[in-house]
This record gives sequence, structure tokens and C-alpha cells, in this order.
Amino acid sequence: MDKILYRSTNRKSGLVAFKEALLRGQAPDYGLYVPADIPKLSKKEIGSFKNKGYRYIAFHVAKKFLEDEIEDKDLRLLIKESYNFKIPLERAGGSLHIMRLDKGPTASFKDFAARLMARLMHHFSRRENRKLTVLVSTSGDTGGAVADAFNGLGSVNVVILFPSKGVSPVQRMQMTTLGKNVMAFAVEGDFDDCQALVKQAFNDEDLKKFNLTSANSINFGRLLPQVFYYFYAYSRFGKGRALFSVPSGNFGNLMGGVIAKEMGLPVEKFIVAVNENDEFPRFLKSGIYRPVQPSKKCSSNSMNIGHPSNLARLIDLYGGWMYDKRNRDGKIIKKGVLRQKPDMERMNMDFASYSITDEEAGMAIKKFYARYKKLLEPHGAVAWCGLEKYGKSNKIGLGISLETADPAKFPDEIKRMLGFEPKIPKSLAGLDKKQEKFEVIKNDYKEFKSRLIRFLKP
Repeated sequence: MDKILYRSTNRKSGLVAFKEALLRGQAPDYGLYVPADIPKLSKKEIGSFKNKGYRYIAFHVAKKFLEDEIEDKDLRLLIKESYNFKIPLERAGGSLHIMRLDKGPTASFKDFAARLMARLMHHFSRRENRKLTVLVSTSGDTGGAVADAFNGLGSVNVVILFPSKGVSPVQRMQMTTLGKNVMAFAVEGDFDDCQALVKQAFNDEDLKKFNLTSANSINFGRLLPQVFYYFYAYSRFGKGRALFSVPSGNFGNLMGGVIAKEMGLPVEKFIVAVNENDEFPRFLKSGIYRPVQPSKKCSSNSMNIGHPSNLARLIDLYGGWMYDKRNRDGKIIKKGVLRQKPDMERMNMDFASYSITDEEAGMAIKKFYARYKKLLEPHGAVAWCGLEKYGKSNKIGLGISLETADPAKFPDEIKRMLGFEPKIPKSLAGLDKKQEKFEVIKNDYKEFKSRLIRFLKP
């Protein structure tokens, strides 16, 4: 098999190997790296995953991308270190299931991506005797998962930006109580503002010496591990075609599934379930893209994103071209310019998208508990609502809805809908007793840059 190379969605940068795409995070032309060719798994290979463990499946999927980049024994070890928790698949009536991705160390599906990504970065940076600085913007769970995954790794500093009023207290404390090589900034703005600051920093010549890279899903190294659990879910059933309902904010979770489908996973359709930031369902219907600016604040706060970064990848995969227009300083002056339309007919065959209100998500939490005595949190409730809406006018064979965080991260919402607070898992216990350390900054690149340099200078 030929080595997989990566190109930029902005089409002005050369091909690179996985290691370079991983350590750079973003292409020099501000585009996102995508595989020039997506490797395939045969029906026989996918069939061989039936009843195999998660690590076995993760290794065989990852190897398709990483062959010639990392030795098998090293890859097996990194995967073993990354995945030591369960992935429950719970029946929720008939052929519908909930895949719980919330059993990792930070009780979030982001653990699946962040833990392997951190170890891959550590592996490559140590090999080159290079110190990295990971910049990450978060609207919720990414920050905590990345902070935990990289905490204590001597070859990496971590800098997290989060909207000062856009995350839950538990999510904030997971980012701000670790210290050591982790620094958090609360930005007076929304997630899109945080993400714009990070993207601008990547192309700042003054910061090159700090070897900046991304741990957001703009980095393909974050997407790759999110491919694994789609194959794992299918392996537990192993026949027919599956329908996945994915709670979608920055679209990294969705892109993991789309890549799995392109590799050969039998997928009937993806339900792209969004909250009231409804730019994608409107785009599917009209073919006209308009970001939601500013993004709307909803109970499913990790999805409060009005312009998903990974939409550029999705549109690229379907033959289109989207980019953010920038001025000479690299600052975005117009988001989501659609230079070339994707194949809208094919996209509408592969995706159905629904915008779910907070009221609908809250009622889903209430009804799901009353019927199944199981808890959903706001993001999983959005996905479940999307699945139900699709099922009203379509027959569903195997349907899998993704639950992305432990309900204990949203105690106020659970108590409001059900009258009790959810049980706190061990991974979240005692957070409120730890000392927090973070700095509040304005939505201003010069201020962020000066604070960043102050933190990184020895």
C-alpha cells in the first residue's frame, strides 16, 4: 500500500506525511489537512472485527493511515495506553441503541481522540528532540480532555482558550485545576472567537519558535482516533447498514464517521443533529451557506458553534471548496466563503440534518428517563431527538445514537428536567475542592499573544 499523504483544503500547500500534518495542526495556507487518498478496508477485514476488542480494531484502522510512519509495536503500545475504559452500547427500544462515549478519564468522548493524539505527538516530538506547544480552543469538553491527555508530558506545553461564559463549571474546572504544563485563558467572547485567535497564532512568524500545533479537530490527528468507535459500534452487530445520529458542533465527531464510511463501513445515513445553531440543515436545503453569527447559546454548550471548522473538510470530500477570507494579518474578515459548491445531491443522500431546540432536548431527557430509566445529557439528547425526527418518516434498521458526555457534567439541566442530580463518576469527583488557575483576556489577538509568550518563555 502506498504511503498516505495529506493536502490542504485551501489547495495552496504541498503534500505532507502524517507526522507533519499532526505536528503542524493547520496547513501554512490556513487550510485543514485531509488525506489525499482515504485507505480502504475490505468487507472481510471489517467482518473480522466482529466481537474483537476496541484496541484490536483501533490498531487495524490506524495502521491503514500510519503504515511507514510508526512501527507496529509502538502503535500497539500507544493504543494500549490510550484505551483502558469501556464503550457501552445500550439498547433503547427495537433496533435503536445508545453508544456511550463518556467512560474515559474526563467523562467525555473527546478522551478517545485526545489520549491517542497526545501520545502520538509525544512519540514524534521526543524522536526529534522537539518541544511542542499545543493550542486548543474549546466550547466545552475538548479542553478538559486535552488538558488531561497532555498533563505531565514533558515534551509538550498546552494552552487552552475557552469562552468565559460558555462552559459549565465542571468543564471549566477540568481545564483550570491541573497546572504544570497546562495554561487556560477565559476569552471574553464565544467559541468562534477563541478558534479565530488560535488559527491566527498558527501563522504568526513571531511564534514559530514555540512549535505551535493544534489539538482541536482542525488537526487530523484528532480526527483519526474518532474513526475507530464507528467501526467498533458496527462490529457489535455486524450486518446490514447502520444509521448513526451524531450530535454535531465543530463536526469533528461527524467527520470521524464520514471517514469510516469512506473506508468501507456500511453506513445508511448520518443524522447531523445540531442545536439552535442551524447553519448546516439550512445549507443542505438551500445550497447557500450562512454562518450563525454570533453563535447561539444553548444547553448543549459544546455545540454552540455557528461556523464549524470541519465543514471545510466535509465540503472538500464532496467536491466543493470552502475557506475563510482573511486580511493581510491573517484575521478572518468573512467566514465560510463557498468558492465551489459540493455535490449537494450526494450530500443529501448521505446526510439528514435537524436543528433541535433546548426545549426539545430537555423534553427528550425527561421522556427517555421515564421510558428507559437511563440518563441522557443535553448533547446526547440532541442526537436522540434527531434520530426520532428521522424515524417519523423513515424506516430505521440499525440505529445508533451517540452520547458524548456523562450527565454529571450538566447537573443543573438534569435536575431541572428530572428533579434530581446525576451520580458523579469517579473521574469527576473532588474537582470543586481543587485550586483553579486561569487568566481572563479580551477577544484581542495582541493581548492573547503577549500573554501566550509570557507563559511559554522559560
